[in-house]
Amino acid sequence: MTMRQLKTFFIRTYGCQMNELDSEIMVGQLEKRGLTRTDDENFADLLIFNTCSIRDLAERKVMGKIGQLGRSRQKRSIIGVTGCMAMAKKETLFRKLPHVDFVIGTNNISELNQVLDEVILTGKQTIRTDDQFEENLDYLVAKRDDPVKAFVSIIRGCDKFCTYCVVPYTRGQEVSRPPESIIEECKLLVQKGYKEITLLGQNVNSYGKDKPEWKCLFHDLLYRLDKIPGLERIRFMTSHPVDITVELMHAIRDLPSVCEFVHFPVQAGSNRILKKMHRVYTVEKYLEKVELIHSIVPNVSLGTDIIVGFPTETEEEFQMTYDIFKQIRYSVAFIFAYSARKGTPAFRWKDDIPEEVKQERLQRLLTLHNEICIKDRKALLGTEIEVLVEKYNREENQAKGRSRCWKNTIFSGGQSLVGTLQKVRVTGFSHQTLLGEIVGGGSPSSKLLIAH
Repeated sequence: MTMRQLKTFFIRTYGCQMNELDSEIMVGQLEKRGLTRTDDENFADLLIFNTCSIRDLAERKVMGKIGQLGRSRQKRSIIGVTGCMAMAKKETLFRKLPHVDFVIGTNNISELNQVLDEVILTGKQTIRTDDQFEENLDYLVAKRDDPVKAFVSIIRGCDKFCTYCVVPYTRGQEVSRPPESIIEECKLLVQKGYKEITLLGQNVNSYGKDKPEWKCLFHDLLYRLDKIPGLERIRFMTSHPVDITVELMHAIRDLPSVCEFVHFPVQAGSNRILKKMHRVYTVEKYLEKVELIHSIVPNVSLGTDIIVGFPTETEEEFQMTYDIFKQIRYSVAFIFAYSARKGTPAFRWKDDIPEEVKQERLQRLLTLHNEICIKDRKALLGTEIEVLVEKYNREENQAKGRSRCWKNTIFSGGQSLVGTLQKVRVTGFSHQTLLGEIVGGGSPSSKLLIAH
């Protein structure tokens, strides 16, 4: 058998920010190996599909795409499937997609090069899908496309076992990354010119609980990261309401770099449904925490995840979710119609809400969210916000960036503004994007501005 030479690779990422970061780490590993990245899958010697398993649609897309490749390829590339679908389906992927050469789970991306060597040497299908994550990843090798903001992993896995979610099964138990390693990576990123870091985890608020000997919980980590000179902004996602503490709320209020945005996913407005979802809080406890964070951080913006049409959800229970949404006025919302996921406890229950009812409920919430967002954008007219400039559009001579609370903003400005913080007066909006103009003077002092 002739040895296959790998010169170019193509990688496609599906799913969440954690998957995006995993792809950046794999790109770094492959470039270190001497391969060149290409955006054209037809000319790549190696194709990697980094997959998501959260929703049925995401899985079907990937299966369709890879199946199509198997039927149409003239030139034989090495094909690999990584990510959550690799963990969920394991060896069955080889049966369904016989032309796939390797499968690497979320806990094994550090073994990418060894797996490639094995495939090239033996020509056999190779699989690595450990259930537990070993903290051995070289995060510093990650090759990032964005020059201004970066994702940094702080904890992997989840111990919450919500009944609808595959993450505990595809990413395993919670494993925190040592604080020194996180701080070192953030310092290096700042030296390279990065201004904003988003700390990632399936549940960032659990950080450090699995390692009590470190004496470093999530809020402690934020205090340490805030001391890094030149790190302008810290964001974090995603969160579980149970683990959002008063100490974390104080950190958001007191630390200049920490943005006043908290992902505070409610999922449903009915205690019966929350119990069925195994969310381990009640609506009353959730609302208490929301009230507390508003009292401690008055200018905070909240985001949420919501599932409509969960098995047995009544119209009355959906209305409870609608009412909570209306009361809290989330600025960011990820709203989904329930889809059963194989391997989760909820998969055993009858998916008894008709699809048209799910879609109708979904549309009602989306309409409400849109109405809230329009009112919020109107309220911002004439105010000043801090924008981190992320991109420049030469054709329009426009700078584009985000406010501290995730609002997309565009205004006139040159290439030199990329990577700077600008004080911008909001003059209008178009759909979900704010329009503005730079207010004279240098970079603003972050916590003094309205934190929208």
